Amino acid sequence: MHRRRTVIVGGVAAGMSAATRLRRLDEQREIVVFERGEHVSFANCGLPYHVGGVIADRDDLLLQTPERLHERFALDVRTRHEVLGIDLAARTVTVLDLRTLSVADQPYDELVLATGAAPTRPPIPGVDRALALRSVEDLDAIMARLDHGVRAAVVIGAGFIGLELAENLRLRGIAVSLVELADHVLPPIDVELAALVRDRLVEAGVDVRTSAAVTAVTASSVLTGDGEIPADLVLLAAGVTPESGLAAAAGLELGPRGGIAVDSRQRTSDPHVFAVGDVAVKRDAVDGADTLVPLAQTANRHGRLVADAIVGRDRITARPVLGTAVVGVLGLTVALTGWSEHRLRAAGQPVRVIHTHPLDHAGYYPGASALALKLLVDPETDAILGAQAVGTSGVDKRIDVIATAMRAGLRASELADLELAYAPQYGAAKDPVVMLGMIADNLAGGLIRTVQWHEVASLVAAGVGIVDVRDPAEFAAGSLPGAVNVPLAELRDRHTEITGPVVVACAVGQRGHTATRLIAQLGHDAANLDGGYRTWLAGMSAHPPFRPMEMMEPAARPAP
Repeated sequence: MHRRRTVIVGGVAAGMSAATRLRRLDEQREIVVFERGEHVSFANCGLPYHVGGVIADRDDLLLQTPERLHERFALDVRTRHEVLGIDLAARTVTVLDLRTLSVADQPYDELVLATGAAPTRPPIPGVDRALALRSVEDLDAIMARLDHGVRAAVVIGAGFIGLELAENLRLRGIAVSLVELADHVLPPIDVELAALVRDRLVEAGVDVRTSAAVTAVTASSVLTGDGEIPADLVLLAAGVTPESGLAAAAGLELGPRGGIAVDSRQRTSDPHVFAVGDVAVKRDAVDGADTLVPLAQTANRHGRLVADAIVGRDRITARPVLGTAVVGVLGLTVALTGWSEHRLRAAGQPVRVIHTHPLDHAGYYPGASALALKLLVDPETDAILGAQAVGTSGVDKRIDVIATAMRAGLRASELADLELAYAPQYGAAKDPVVMLGMIADNLAGGLIRTVQWHEVASLVAAGVGIVDVRDPAEFAAGSLPGAVNVPLAELRDRHTEITGPVVVACAVGQRGHTATRLIAQLGHDAANLDGGYRTWLAGMSAHPPFRPMEMMEPAARPAP
């Protein structure tokens, strides 16, 4: 009887998940894993934390060895073996043993490509001096460089990995410059939330340079349009590119940006070849289009799925991806799911935006801290399109709840009816996610109109006034240019002072909501400033779209 053989190329997250699941499903199958590197099944996401000493022992990152995998799962795992080519007609792969330099062909019944993605290297003079962090070998190269003394480092790219590297280099006492081509750090989130991350980086002594293009890397520095930055060490974190060269050379169909095209069971254009992990194309949950999402949890999930597909268990198919992610930055937590406002507007998608700044748990219980939450909603269908959060505690919980709601197909207004665990040290009787649902319901039902921080300038230019309903002391500490202070407690008696359309502002939007409802019922044309002064201030600090009104001639300022 023929013993079926599955060959897996790549032995980290997706590849090893496929191999171990396949063994649990089929004890008789021969399973061969080829891994180009020295290590398999290592903790890729933990690598930056060894750089900073948070994970002190490098060996803690090595989760499995070929020997242990053979003992437990009877897997034939061959490290330092590089697959050079695929013969689809013969169903063989050509493999180079990097230790002996011998080459041999390995037949397969099914082939799984889990080759991952490689760090993107922009065509910059001298960029070869920059080190990336994708593997244990990369980590060893960085640590060896640090052991020889580094006083100043430049990190190119302020995405997830770039921020983790910047944080961990600061923990070592190294001067860090963070260079990002986009106009704000963490480009997947929107600018007004990214401003909170930037501020934390600057407070920690990181030299943050956005809208900065690297033009060259020299022996001792990094050159940008802003000038020269000294650099004993240069780290490259400018994104990743699918390692799909094997697939392309074999004639397999590719998708966007070089990812391998697959169906809902991870099968490629050849029925005997599958692709999983960062190299494979996914389907986006928001618009249904093909996309690339290089996340470990997706890789592991699809590795398990492909094993089921190989043995004929067709019960589960690949679901569209939300891109849910979280990162820690110097005591802050930043998380997101779905699309950002910037991405939605760039795609022409109508969007309703909700900002809130709740406490992570009941304010009367010690240790409560503020969150910045943002929910993005389809104004026609009430579907949740995305969410973002920044704070010191409770961030991951709220984004996970919203991501789960998106997967379940809940509408934004239905968040108001979620039954979530509550005790004062963990949350509030009205959880921040539930409050987002209540606001979404108010907006969907037409009870309130809101404007966004970046819309204020054009409204003011059109003659709309600003009424600030905070207390006088708050107003004196800082306000929107041209705003008139009418405290909420005085608004019923003073509403006749309002002579035209107004934007109502408060600290975070809650009092503004009450005030807007009040004066709207008294006959005024009013809209609430979503997220209040706090959101406006963060957005303006990151990307000021207009000249402050205090610099204008008094006659040019519109009256409320």
